[in-house]
Amino acid sequence: MARWEPDAAGRLREAAMALYAERGYDNTTVAEIADRAGVTARTFFRHFADKREVLFAGSEELERVMVEALTAAPESATPMEAVAAAVLASGEFFDDLRRDYSRRRQAVITATPELRERELIKLASLTTAFTAALRSRGVSPDVAALAAETGVAVFRVAFERWITEPEGVSLADVIRSTLTTLSGLTA
Repeated sequence: MARWEPDAAGRLREAAMALYAERGYDNTTVAEIADRAGVTARTFFRHFADKREVLFAGSEELERVMVEALTAAPESATPMEAVAAAVLASGEFFDDLRRDYSRRRQAVITATPELRERELIKLASLTTAFTAALRSRGVSPDVAALAAETGVAVFRVAFERWITEPEGVSLADVIRSTLTTLSGLTA
C-alpha cells in the first residue's frame, strides 16, 4: 500500500465494520482496525476518539440537520409538525448508499450492550436538542418534552424499519408512514 491514500476515515470505518462482523466488537482492537485500513493507530486517533466513535461519527451532523429543520419549520407549525419536519430531514442524511452500512452498524450495536447504551445516549441527546429547539419556539416545557420524545421514537421506529426495507424505499417514506401510524394511534 502506498504511504498515503485518500479517505483514511472511510477506510477505517469499513475496516472496523468488517472486523466487528468477523470477530465481534469486544474482540477487535484499534491496532487491528488501523492495520486492516493500512494506516497507523496514530492516524486512527486523528479521525476517531475511540473504536466506538467509528460507529457514531456523524451523529452530531445528523442532530444538526434535524434541529435546523425543526427550527426552520413555519411559526404556525404545531410542536408535532415542527418535530415531524425534523425527523423527515433525517431522510436527506440517510440515502440508499448508507442503507447497507446502517444495516451492518445496527447489527454490531444490537450485539453489544456497551454500544446499545451509547446509542441510547445519542438518542437522548437528540431528544434534549429537540426539546430545547421547541422551547426556543415558545413551547411549554411539558409539551416540548412530549413532542421531542415522540419525534425521537418515530425516528427510531422508522429507522429500524427502513434498514429492513428493500432498496428503493426511502427513509422519508418510512417516516411518513410511521407518522401516519402514530396519528391513527392517537386519533
